[in-house]
Amino acid sequence: MTRIRPFDAEIPIIESSEVIVIGSGMAGMVAALQLSPRKVTLITKTPSLTGGSTAWAQGGIAAAIGDDDSPQEHAKDTLIAGAGLNDKAIVDILTFDGVDRLKKLIEAGAPFDRNVKGEIQLGREAAHKNRRIVHAGGDSTGVHIHNWLADAVSKEPYINVKTSTFAWELKIKNGRIAGVLVYQEPHGWVFLRSSCIVMATGGLGQLFQRTTNPLEATADGLAMAYRVGAEVADLEFVQFHPTALADPKSKDNLPMPLLTEALRGEGATLVDTIGKRFMLSEHPDGELAPRDVVARAIWKRLQNDKGAFLDLRSVFDKISKKRFPTVIEICRKAGFDPFNELIPIAPAAHYHMGGIVSDRLGRTSIEGLWACGEVAATGVHGANRLASNSLLEGLVFGYRVAEDIKKQKLPHHLNIDTESPKTPEIARKNSEVNSLTKSLRKTMYENVGLCRDLEGMKLAYRAHKNLAIKLTQFEIQTETLNPTLDMVRSWGELRNLTLAGCLITKAALGRSESRGAHYRIDFPKQNVEENVRQYLKLKDFGDPFGLQEDYSNDSKTQATSSLSA
Repeated sequence: MTRIRPFDAEIPIIESSEVIVIGSGMAGMVAALQLSPRKVTLITKTPSLTGGSTAWAQGGIAAAIGDDDSPQEHAKDTLIAGAGLNDKAIVDILTFDGVDRLKKLIEAGAPFDRNVKGEIQLGREAAHKNRRIVHAGGDSTGVHIHNWLADAVSKEPYINVKTSTFAWELKIKNGRIAGVLVYQEPHGWVFLRSSCIVMATGGLGQLFQRTTNPLEATADGLAMAYRVGAEVADLEFVQFHPTALADPKSKDNLPMPLLTEALRGEGATLVDTIGKRFMLSEHPDGELAPRDVVARAIWKRLQNDKGAFLDLRSVFDKISKKRFPTVIEICRKAGFDPFNELIPIAPAAHYHMGGIVSDRLGRTSIEGLWACGEVAATGVHGANRLASNSLLEGLVFGYRVAEDIKKQKLPHHLNIDTESPKTPEIARKNSEVNSLTKSLRKTMYENVGLCRDLEGMKLAYRAHKNLAIKLTQFEIQTETLNPTLDMVRSWGELRNLTLAGCLITKAALGRSESRGAHYRIDFPKQNVEENVRQYLKLKDFGDPFGLQEDYSNDSKTQATSSLSA
């Protein structure tokens, strides 16, 4: 099927940049800061630099900086969690470089927590054999580090920050990046020309009805890169955080409050309705088992109406206001007293191990396009991310991407014809767009969520296919000439989520086993023959939505990528 995209006659505003960074989380801001003296345009669709998943991170940054720890031990834990699909060379880069990068951050004055002796305080989380998690502000590490980085970015004259700017479409010419078309308030459509673009747009948690991710986590970077032919991989692996607070009063389109893994690291337990601990019968590590194991155990109890709760009462002395202010406030806002009653929990989509295939320098299969952070698929996480490796990944690979770009001799800007895309009339009707989005998210959570089977995924894939066709028809049939940012963003996010839903479901159908965060009820065991990564490209499907009715993995599973790491 050929994708038809109508255009207005008007040409958008054209601006030029040396380097464009799309995304304002840890990876994007680290890259932008490290790119000096290159002139950088950093764009974010949020009204300020405070958006993105980084600011939501309650867990800390994992790195082997303790005297009784080592990068080798950190790598070993990462490989175990990854269930055989990690790229060991990339894992070594993460754990060895991570020590240096974190120490540099500490030296630069990042506000990490210290003990009474003034030493960096180290915590432990699930599947880590040692205490190696550094925090800032107790369980509000993300917001403290994010604000610290945002302040640094705002002070750099070589970084031009464009807020309230939605990246719509990448443009390429002769196989190389030529720029990105964006919608920016109050200017409207703007074409930002550049031969170097860093994709750091984060994840796709909003594809699922229950998620811990902020509203802006809508697969934008993955979708944009895939549409221009970038290779993507590991899409079937979506990590669900086991302990999101299941507040019955919360709307399902809002992020679920996260109850950090560090609570279980300090001794909090998981119990059912009658107060019985259940993780000891599921895994030798009990509550500190890998996230996918814990999440499925909770899911199983919820499906059988046995209930699942986080019990903090026995660790009252460790769960202080200083160490866990965010958790205490979250519980109390929801009407729960964490020190005297059980907290209801449910698994929620939390982190995507898949994304745009990138090598150890962040280079993708498209010349001039780099990727870092959650949107990238380096192979570092394998089939399941180790807790608190995500902020470290943004720190390490944001830096590596910037250093690689600084060594490049930037080519001249490519001249390319571009026009402003039309926005369909339905985009004016916020309730209808929201209804389509809500249906997509419900379908994904119920059929391509924590536990999957063939029939459920086939049902989901057909629903995604029908939605993709419907969106295309809307764009062909009607248009508005003067959209607002809200209209462009809601419509663009729905397009991107629909594509991501198609691709993740396709990849999940192609893996006939259970491994890491991908669990199939009909194939509950690992299959040694599928101990390979899945790589997908636009050419595999012939259109931007990948609508082939093929539920086998014969044509897609590959042991190697076309991009050399």
